[in-house]
Amino acid sequence: MTIPATADAKGPARHRGGPMRAIVLKVLSVCCFVVMATLLKATGTIPAGELVFFRCFFAILPVVAWLLLRRQLRTALHTKDPWGHVIRALVGASSMGLGFFALTRLPLPEATAIGYAAPLLIVMFSAVLLKERVHAFRWTAVIVGLCGVVIILWPRLTLLTGGAPMGDSETVGAIAATGGAVLTAFAMMQVRKLVQTERTEAIVIYFFISASMLSLMTIPFGWAMPTPQQAALLVGAGFAGGIGQLLLTSCYRYADMSVIAPFEYVSLLLTLVIGFFVFGDIPTIAMISGAVIIVCSGIAVILREHYLGLDRAKAREANTP
Repeated sequence: MTIPATADAKGPARHRGGPMRAIVLKVLSVCCFVVMATLLKATGTIPAGELVFFRCFFAILPVVAWLLLRRQLRTALHTKDPWGHVIRALVGASSMGLGFFALTRLPLPEATAIGYAAPLLIVMFSAVLLKERVHAFRWTAVIVGLCGVVIILWPRLTLLTGGAPMGDSETVGAIAATGGAVLTAFAMMQVRKLVQTERTEAIVIYFFISASMLSLMTIPFGWAMPTPQQAALLVGAGFAGGIGQLLLTSCYRYADMSVIAPFEYVSLLLTLVIGFFVFGDIPTIAMISGAVIIVCSGIAVILREHYLGLDRAKAREANTP
């Protein structure tokens, strides 16, 4: 449900010496995204396509304001790959819709934990589809992490545990959350392609605009007229998502991704607390066990990438005349 922050195609200089600032910005962005998810879940019966529209359309406002303040709006609208943005929007909006649908059917912590599978799936898809070299350590971490996803899903899969297949809304929500994680992985792979020619601002602003327009295509499938309270929650979710995106983009200016990425999992603690006190969700043993496995696997992949990056840097230095 979040939009991956990326470096510019030109690789902007990162402000060194500020890892603590980067961590604070990352945690604040996580808080904003958790607030966004909480507000969307609190709307209750609003269709997923409508949730996508409000989340993306009202996220444009703080992002545009920030770009105007920094005098970067003109560069943000420059693109060399318009069709790449269209593909990213189609996949990203679909993944967002499935994720939001899952939010309306599952406890908040559970939907969040299943979404953690996306970075693990990227490793698998990169190896299978892009023929990237993936060593045994990362394959092991991915397999273990996906086992954590199965542990979370198992109680919901009534088709496999003898209940009425697809009769439980939480079962449908679990399947939607899994589908959302798969599409999120594909969306992030498309972002990796876009970043080779596009700036971060262009990727973000074109996604919000395109996803807002695409979400309008779901109107014939039934949109609900929100109550004033629901409308306030929807607009608030959009602003929270936009501010969270700005904080997320900013944090990577001050430290490497390997330093910041593990703090994404702060969201699990926040959703456990909010889920219990706001929605009355009591975490199950399966959810907690699976989430811990997924988080540990994700951190293992992040740390492995960090050490490989250090090794590659040392090798380049050694080969420099």
